[in-house]
Amino acid sequence: MKHIILLLLLFAGDAALSQNSILLKKGIVISTSVTFQKGFYNILPDTGFSSPLIVIQGNFITVDFNDAVLQGSDDPTKPNEFTGLAVLVKKGSSNVILKNANIHGYKIAIMAEDVENLTIENCNLSYNYRQQLRSNWQREDISDWMSYHHNEHDEWMRYGAGIYLKDCNAAVVKGNTITNGQCGLMMMRCNDANIFDNNFSFNSGIGIGMYRSSNNHIYHNRLDFNVRGFSFGKYYRGQDSAGILVFEQCNNNVFAYNSVTHSGDGFFLWAGQFTMDTGEGGCNDNLLYSNDFSYAPTNGVELTFSRNAIYRNTISNCDNGIWAGYSFATSMISNTVDSNKTAIAIEHGQFNHIDGNSFTGNKTSIKLWSNEKQPTGWGYVMHRNTQSKNYCINSNVFNKEGLVYDFVRTDSIQLKFNYKYDCNKIINQGPGVSYIDTSLETCGCLDAYVFGDPRFDSLVNLHSDENESTREFKDKLPRGRDKMRITEWGPYNFEYPMLWLDSVDKKGIYHFEILGKHGAWKLSASKGFSIFQQGKNSLPSTLLAEADSSIQKRSIELSYTGESFIDIFGKTHEPNKPYTFQYKEFDAQAKWNISFYKWDSTKNPANNFEAFSTSLTQAFYTTTANKIDYTWWGTIGKELPSDSFATVATTTLDLPEANYEIGITADDLVKILIDGKPVIDAWDPHFVDLDENTHHHVMLHLSGRHDFKIVHADISGLATLMFYLKPE
Repeated sequence: MKHIILLLLLFAGDAALSQNSILLKKGIVISTSVTFQKGFYNILPDTGFSSPLIVIQGNFITVDFNDAVLQGSDDPTKPNEFTGLAVLVKKGSSNVILKNANIHGYKIAIMAEDVENLTIENCNLSYNYRQQLRSNWQREDISDWMSYHHNEHDEWMRYGAGIYLKDCNAAVVKGNTITNGQCGLMMMRCNDANIFDNNFSFNSGIGIGMYRSSNNHIYHNRLDFNVRGFSFGKYYRGQDSAGILVFEQCNNNVFAYNSVTHSGDGFFLWAGQFTMDTGEGGCNDNLLYSNDFSYAPTNGVELTFSRNAIYRNTISNCDNGIWAGYSFATSMISNTVDSNKTAIAIEHGQFNHIDGNSFTGNKTSIKLWSNEKQPTGWGYVMHRNTQSKNYCINSNVFNKEGLVYDFVRTDSIQLKFNYKYDCNKIINQGPGVSYIDTSLETCGCLDAYVFGDPRFDSLVNLHSDENESTREFKDKLPRGRDKMRITEWGPYNFEYPMLWLDSVDKKGIYHFEILGKHGAWKLSASKGFSIFQQGKNSLPSTLLAEADSSIQKRSIELSYTGESFIDIFGKTHEPNKPYTFQYKEFDAQAKWNISFYKWDSTKNPANNFEAFSTSLTQAFYTTTANKIDYTWWGTIGKELPSDSFATVATTTLDLPEANYEIGITADDLVKILIDGKPVIDAWDPHFVDLDENTHHHVMLHLSGRHDFKIVHADISGLATLMFYLKPE
């Protein structure tokens, strides 16, 4: 009888929920449990975040989207133009469950503010906002660099997110997918959360980001290929992308059993501006346990100005396995650190332990140093002792290392029970090194110490094994930095057909890869290219071509037939239905005349453009080029200045009729004039406050001959000038 009553109660609950099944519509406010009617809803948002499409406010309610699809843009091919907020869980709500939503085409899919015990589960929030990247396979564009240093006023929201949480305590985020956007889950002042079994991979910015958030558990998540600013064999920047970002006073968090490979930094921790100004606080006592941080273009793990623990992680094939500048009382124990340029690099660190780790095939195993001078503007160095000193390096195994120890200006290093075999060189002892205790260094290798941490028991007991889906996901991923390809919309996810230009050799031969899921391809058309070698007709394959320099608009078009796939903008394509994809480029056939001028403080360019430009009468250097593509990290040339110079570039172009995107990336000031009329005016120093604001573009309809003029001024620091012109 009890079973019958229970079934009746469950049926009554389902019936009540069914009666509350409603249509999704703009402006709806939900205050009771509800299920949305399944379907496709194309609802355009308002600009900004003040008018969300759906508002949830209440206590102990469940909002089931029932796999409904909410699409926020009529043109998914322009994710950099996505705007608005789809769902807001409003301030003061508690015990809200939001589940089974598919939300695409917005700046932010789900946001919650000051909500206790929020649960977000089984949602797909992929294909939302992402910047259009300007870096390419040849060189980087500084406007792609991001900055997460401030978020007190929700500055992070400008980068969009699948989920943005602020002041939400005890949240549960599980089983969600956020891919092919810019940022996955972003947390601001959120504590005591459990974030697990999510897939936040293949984003162009951040997988999980945390700001002033503590006591959270992040485990069994897939956070791979969150990356930008990388071209294999050419540049390895990352541009502040990361699988996991931990900024500004985040303490006592546990990160365990996550796959965080092929990301700009695997794990990126910075103490924060408060610490930099005062020397106090930090991002302390975080535990990184049994994660995979391999194949980062920059650092597998970066932890700076803080005290943390790094136990039993895998960190392979990065620039630096662990970068721990100014770290103190940090434990790096029982990690596998292989095939990195530098396995562990620490400047100005103190009282750190490096114990029981396995090092194999690194160029340098452990590099410790301090600089003779430090930045004068840092409050940290004025309030803290920042000597490099007091290291314990015990019971490690070094195998086939280029250099085991590299020490400069470091005091009091204990080397004990470390075992080394087949290493090229053991130690490089530079200047300023005092007291290296090697009394027990040659006594053999002990088993790794067992180091206690009160969080270990519950961690291991609750979350010790990878779940099956995480393991299958990792097994399917290609591994290696050479597998990363960054498109203008972020990292390639190996799902859709793509013709990828890998290189152009010295003979002018274009080397293409043809990538994608299982299927066949064929050449459909080409214009301005001679195709002279094709690989196999199944994917992956290759193609070689030579460009005809007399043709401005060049393209190669291929046709794919094979498995179903989701394209770069989130559209599903049916199996065995021909799909066209292409490579295209535009050669303006320009000849730029470029002149460089010096200036001094009496004619500061920021004061008056007209007065400054007319003062540029005597060039100190002139040249010609077929493109404007400069980044000056130092001087602009031998015996030429690095600061306080101006650039004037002119050309005449004969253009086929089309709508053109005209763009410029410049640091510090720039104007573009066409036929004497300004079309881009960025003659204001505030455009270089953030790197992302150094790029400017406009759409114009052009045909025939036009005179182009670029006027640029560098004030100080890095200088760059990159011109873009392409037809729609």
